[in-house]
Amino acid sequence: MTQGTFLFLGDSLIADFNWQERMHHFNIINSGVPGETTQGLLNRLPAIMDSVKNPELIFLMIGTNNLIIEDYSFIESLRQIIVKLTTRYPTAEVITNSLLPCQLPWLNMETLQKLNKMIEPMTQQTGSCYLDMFTKFKPTSDYFQSDGIHLTPKAYDLWSKGILEYVSFLIEDD
Repeated sequence: MTQGTFLFLGDSLIADFNWQERMHHFNIINSGVPGETTQGLLNRLPAIMDSVKNPELIFLMIGTNNLIIEDYSFIESLRQIIVKLTTRYPTAEVITNSLLPCQLPWLNMETLQKLNKMIEPMTQQTGSCYLDMFTKFKPTSDYFQSDGIHLTPKAYDLWSKGILEYVSFLIEDD
Protein backbone atom coordinates (compact mmCIF):
# COMPACT_ATOMS: atom_id res chain seq x y z
CA MET A 1 0.00 0.00 0.00
CA THR A 2 1.45 3.36 -0.99
CA GLN A 3 1.55 6.31 1.36
CA GLY A 4 0.99 8.84 -1.40
CA THR A 5 2.85 10.59 -4.16
CA PHE A 6 6.41 11.80 -3.58
CA LEU A 7 7.70 14.22 -6.23
CA PHE A 8 11.48 14.50 -6.61
CA LEU A 9 12.80 17.63 -8.35
CA GLY A 10 16.38 18.46 -9.21
CA ASP A 11 19.39 17.64 -11.31
CA SER A 12 21.35 14.46 -12.07
CA LEU A 13 21.74 13.73 -8.36
CA ILE A 14 17.98 13.13 -8.39
CA ALA A 15 17.67 11.74 -11.93
CA ASP A 16 20.44 9.16 -11.54
CA PHE A 17 18.89 7.17 -8.69
CA ASN A 18 15.97 4.74 -8.56
CA TRP A 19 14.09 6.35 -5.68
CA GLN A 20 11.08 4.09 -6.27
CA GLU A 21 13.13 0.99 -5.54
CA ARG A 22 14.38 2.49 -2.29
CA MET A 23 11.04 4.05 -1.26
CA HIS A 24 8.57 1.45 -2.50
CA HIS A 25 5.81 2.56 -0.11
CA PHE A 26 5.46 5.84 -2.05
CA ASN A 27 4.45 6.51 -5.63
CA ILE A 28 7.66 8.24 -6.74
CA ILE A 29 7.68 10.77 -9.56
CA ASN A 30 11.30 11.47 -10.49
CA SER A 31 11.51 14.81 -12.31
CA GLY A 32 15.26 15.14 -12.06
CA VAL A 33 17.07 16.39 -15.16
CA PRO A 34 20.84 16.06 -15.56
CA GLY A 35 22.50 19.46 -15.88
CA GLU A 36 19.51 21.30 -14.37
CA THR A 37 20.08 24.68 -12.71
CA THR A 38 17.66 26.52 -10.46
CA GLN A 39 16.60 28.74 -13.36
CA GLY A 40 16.05 25.71 -15.58
CA LEU A 41 13.84 24.09 -12.96
CA LEU A 42 11.97 27.36 -12.44
CA ASN A 43 11.27 27.42 -16.19
CA ARG A 44 10.09 23.77 -16.14
CA LEU A 45 7.81 24.15 -13.12
CA PRO A 46 4.61 25.09 -15.00
CA ALA A 47 4.78 21.88 -17.05
CA ILE A 48 5.55 19.80 -13.95
CA MET A 49 2.69 21.39 -12.02
CA ASP A 50 0.33 20.71 -14.94
CA SER A 51 1.19 17.01 -14.94
CA VAL A 52 1.57 16.31 -11.21
CA LYS A 53 -1.74 16.89 -9.47
CA ASN A 54 -1.47 16.52 -5.69
CA PRO A 55 1.76 15.15 -4.27
CA GLU A 56 1.87 14.65 -0.51
CA LEU A 57 5.64 15.19 -0.45
CA ILE A 58 7.99 17.19 -2.67
CA PHE A 59 11.75 16.80 -2.43
CA LEU A 60 13.95 19.50 -3.92
CA MET A 61 17.67 19.11 -4.57
CA ILE A 62 18.95 21.82 -6.89
CA GLY A 63 21.87 24.23 -7.06
CA THR A 64 24.81 21.92 -7.73
CA ASN A 65 24.99 22.84 -11.41
CA ASN A 66 24.83 26.50 -10.46
CA LEU A 67 27.98 25.88 -8.41
CA ILE A 68 29.64 24.17 -11.38
CA ILE A 69 29.11 27.27 -13.54
CA GLU A 70 30.20 29.48 -10.61
CA ASP A 71 26.74 31.04 -10.22
CA TYR A 72 26.42 31.70 -6.50
CA SER A 73 23.40 33.99 -6.86
CA PHE A 74 20.87 31.18 -7.31
CA ILE A 75 19.21 31.54 -3.90
CA GLU A 76 16.55 33.90 -5.28
CA SER A 77 15.50 31.50 -8.04
CA LEU A 78 15.46 28.69 -5.45
CA ARG A 79 13.16 30.84 -3.30
CA GLN A 80 10.87 31.38 -6.30
CA ILE A 81 10.71 27.62 -6.91
CA ILE A 82 9.73 26.95 -3.30
CA VAL A 83 7.10 29.71 -3.29
CA LYS A 84 5.55 28.35 -6.48
CA LEU A 85 5.51 24.81 -5.05
CA THR A 86 4.04 25.77 -1.68
CA THR A 87 1.43 27.96 -3.39
CA ARG A 88 0.40 25.32 -5.94
CA TYR A 89 0.51 22.44 -3.44
CA PRO A 90 -0.52 24.00 -0.09
CA THR A 91 -1.04 20.67 1.68
CA ALA A 92 2.21 19.08 0.48
CA GLU A 93 5.34 18.97 2.59
CA VAL A 94 8.11 20.59 0.54
CA ILE A 95 11.56 19.43 1.63
CA THR A 96 14.58 21.35 0.40
CA ASN A 97 17.87 19.49 0.67
CA SER A 98 21.07 21.29 1.60
CA LEU A 99 23.87 21.53 -0.91
CA LEU A 100 26.20 18.56 -0.53
CA PRO A 101 29.95 18.93 0.08
CA CYS A 102 30.87 18.38 -3.56
CA GLN A 103 34.52 18.63 -4.43
CA LEU A 104 35.18 21.27 -7.04
CA PRO A 105 38.70 22.76 -7.20
CA TRP A 106 37.41 26.35 -7.11
CA LEU A 107 34.86 25.80 -4.37
CA ASN A 108 35.73 25.55 -0.69
CA MET A 109 33.64 24.08 2.10
CA GLU A 110 33.20 27.50 3.75
CA THR A 111 31.41 28.81 0.65
CA LEU A 112 29.12 25.78 0.61
CA GLN A 113 28.36 26.21 4.31
CA LYS A 114 27.66 29.92 3.78
CA LEU A 115 25.22 29.12 0.95
CA ASN A 116 23.50 26.46 3.09
CA LYS A 117 23.20 29.03 5.88
CA MET A 118 21.34 31.24 3.41
CA ILE A 119 19.13 28.40 2.16
CA GLU A 120 18.00 27.15 5.58
CA PRO A 121 16.29 30.33 6.84
CA MET A 122 14.88 30.99 3.37
CA THR A 123 13.13 27.61 3.45
CA GLN A 124 11.57 28.48 6.80
CA GLN A 125 10.41 31.85 5.47
CA THR A 126 8.78 30.20 2.45
CA GLY A 127 6.98 27.46 4.34
CA SER A 128 9.14 24.52 3.37
CA CYS A 129 11.35 22.20 5.37
CA TYR A 130 15.14 22.02 5.28
CA LEU A 131 17.05 18.75 5.29
CA ASP A 132 20.72 19.18 6.20
CA MET A 133 22.61 16.37 4.53
CA PHE A 134 25.80 18.46 4.23
CA THR A 135 26.91 17.50 7.72
CA LYS A 136 26.25 13.78 7.13
CA PHE A 137 28.44 13.61 4.02
CA LYS A 138 32.17 13.64 4.57
CA PRO A 139 33.84 15.61 1.76
CA THR A 140 36.96 13.44 1.60
CA SER A 141 35.16 10.12 1.80
CA ASP A 142 34.02 7.62 -0.78
CA TYR A 143 30.61 9.28 -1.15
CA PHE A 144 31.57 11.02 -4.38
CA GLN A 145 32.61 9.66 -7.74
CA SER A 146 35.89 10.80 -9.27
CA ASP A 147 34.30 13.96 -10.68
CA GLY A 148 33.66 15.18 -7.12
CA ILE A 149 29.97 15.83 -7.85
CA HIS A 150 28.09 12.63 -8.62
CA LEU A 151 27.33 10.18 -5.86
CA THR A 152 28.38 6.61 -5.20
CA PRO A 153 25.95 3.86 -4.18
CA LYS A 154 27.15 4.30 -0.58
CA ALA A 155 26.19 7.99 -0.74
CA TYR A 156 22.75 7.25 -2.17
CA ASP A 157 22.22 4.73 0.63
CA LEU A 158 23.09 7.35 3.26
CA TRP A 159 21.02 10.04 1.52
CA SER A 160 17.91 7.91 1.00
CA LYS A 161 18.04 6.78 4.65
CA GLY A 162 18.29 10.42 5.72
CA ILE A 163 15.29 11.35 3.58
CA LEU A 164 13.22 8.45 4.90
CA GLU A 165 14.08 9.32 8.51
CA TYR A 166 13.09 12.94 7.89
CA VAL A 167 9.85 11.97 6.16
CA SER A 168 9.00 9.60 9.04
CA PHE A 169 9.50 12.51 11.44
CA LEU A 170 7.21 14.73 9.34
CA ILE A 171 4.50 12.06 9.12
CA GLU A 172 4.64 11.41 12.88
CA ASP A 173 4.48 15.16 13.55
CA ASP A 174 1.25 15.60 11.54
